[in-house]
Amino acid sequence: MTIHSPQNTPPLAVNREGLAFEIDDGIGTLANLGLLVLRTDQTIEDEFRFALPSSGVALYEARLYSDVEITPSNLMKMSDEIPGTVGLLPDVTFDVVGFACTSGSLVIGEERIAERVHERMPGVKVTNPVTAARAAVAALGARRVALLTPYMPEINHSLRASLMARGMDIPVMGSFHEPDDNRVARITPASIEQAILDLGSSDECDAVFVSCTSMRVARIVADVEAKLGKPVTSSNHALAWHMLRLAGYSQPLEGLGRLFSLGIA
Repeated sequence: MTIHSPQNTPPLAVNREGLAFEIDDGIGTLANLGLLVLRTDQTIEDEFRFALPSSGVALYEARLYSDVEITPSNLMKMSDEIPGTVGLLPDVTFDVVGFACTSGSLVIGEERIAERVHERMPGVKVTNPVTAARAAVAALGARRVALLTPYMPEINHSLRASLMARGMDIPVMGSFHEPDDNRVARITPASIEQAILDLGSSDECDAVFVSCTSMRVARIVADVEAKLGKPVTSSNHALAWHMLRLAGYSQPLEGLGRLFSLGIA
């Protein structure tokens, strides 16, 4: 094919076409992680950027359609979006794919999420914030967990019941009662920290789990743990840890709290 330069374009002094090159293993020399991120989520990229190693682990994201209002019916609708969203991820060999919605994971079901991912990517390891939180609580050796959410009561009590049915003991719970995901993303870390300290100070719990991928928690975990004297994790924090461990990345990471020094129990 002949490419004609526009008129009056100065000639090239040097023009070397077809330069030699080599190919390596790309960014994910240690792990390739795929993340299905809700359309409304404004938080998780920053959280994962903070929580993942600075090199060797590649993170590829695809946006999944979701409604702004967090209701059971809206959450269930996301199930149909999963296979198509997986298809938007790049053509690399993934070690793990994460579905990044806590309440959606409970409403749709952990096993059903994996099935929908496997429709487009058979055999890949799949996790979500609920599966990750359960693994995190087990790794931390926590027996009684305080649950902090931004959700409305209908979601809160369903979430607590579902987590308890999966083996978590949750005697302490608190919520900001905010149904708009855009506003949840703007709840300040200082507000979240104070709520964690308030709930976590109860003698009825020995760890705190903050539910919702829109909540900004990962950057404050280490400091809050030092103040509280108990382990703290969140949807994003636990999900990043679980994806790394499922991918075979076993090294401890500093500045991320107790969980990131541990492997899967």
